[in-house]
Amino acid sequence: MPSRKFDPKAAIEKELKDTSAAESVGMLTIKTANRAVNDSITRPDPKELFMEFWYEGEVSCLFSDSNLGKSIFAVQIAEHIARMQPVLYVDCELSEKQFQLRYTDTETQHRHIFPPKLFRAEIDPMRMDMNNYEENILRDIEATMLFLHCRCAIIDNLGYLCNSTDKGVDAGAFMIRLTQLKKKHEWSILVIAHTPKRSLASHLEQNDLAGSKRLFNYFDSVFAIGRSCKDRKLRYVKQLKVRAGAFRYDADNVLIYEIVKTEGFTHLELKGYSTEAEHLKEPTERDNKALREQIAALRTRGYSIRAMEGILGISKSAIGRIVRKLEDEKLVPSRDDLGQADDLGQDNYEGDEDDD
Repeated sequence: MPSRKFDPKAAIEKELKDTSAAESVGMLTIKTANRAVNDSITRPDPKELFMEFWYEGEVSCLFSDSNLGKSIFAVQIAEHIARMQPVLYVDCELSEKQFQLRYTDTETQHRHIFPPKLFRAEIDPMRMDMNNYEENILRDIEATMLFLHCRCAIIDNLGYLCNSTDKGVDAGAFMIRLTQLKKKHEWSILVIAHTPKRSLASHLEQNDLAGSKRLFNYFDSVFAIGRSCKDRKLRYVKQLKVRAGAFRYDADNVLIYEIVKTEGFTHLELKGYSTEAEHLKEPTERDNKALREQIAALRTRGYSIRAMEGILGISKSAIGRIVRKLEDEKLVPSRDDLGQADDLGQDNYEGDEDDD
């Protein structure tokens, strides 16, 4: 008797029919993998909100050092999206007057006209409730977005939303609440953040995001602005994490911008593309020697590689390579001599173990 030809479509349809309802166990909703694909296939694919940096349905992050133009870039992104749909820009950085001056030509008094769908909000210090502040501010942002029918929000900046970004448990709990908002309403949220002091000779990387390492892991996408040492007026923008789009603007292909003001509109004007290395500070022999001496002194005092990363503002992998050379040259105690393991018990000279 000839065997029946396997029909994958019929098999999947039968499986879906047999498991028509999702099962729930506590906080978990369970479906077969085929059911999950089938339930999602009719939903529209996420669209770009701003190039490959931020997509619909993502909680994303833009960070940089101070005075590099991240707030200017954030408003620019908000304006771009507001031409298509309502956007809420929560401004915790500038006063209303400072915002007005940034978008007004002081000589001609010409002011930039934003799209009518761009809404700006700021925190009223007279109405701040410091009891459960983080929950309250997220509640108020949620209520405002529902009132304005906004599906996109840009929050400038993270420090005003979460007071304990350096504590892993608190940062994780905050990001879970932000993710809950995203999933509950299918919203898109961009959070602006800072970077601690860092070396201009180092590539931008995930460890440059200020706060707990958990923050980076929770974001769907992350991009950053770096200072060009080639020209003080130039900035470069680099992707550091991508889930929905293409990883197009990495270290080999960063976007080069210049901050300009045209008819009252302060913005980052695209100048072209380059490699990140072309815009990094060239370390001199004196710089290298000074860094070796710093690391040797800290290592001799018993500092771990992770601790030195926070002090020196450069990556663990870079510090690890120097430590290894110093150990080989017998200029610092070995790990065995120090009686400790680096990186919470894991020797990790070459990279970051928490990449996802």
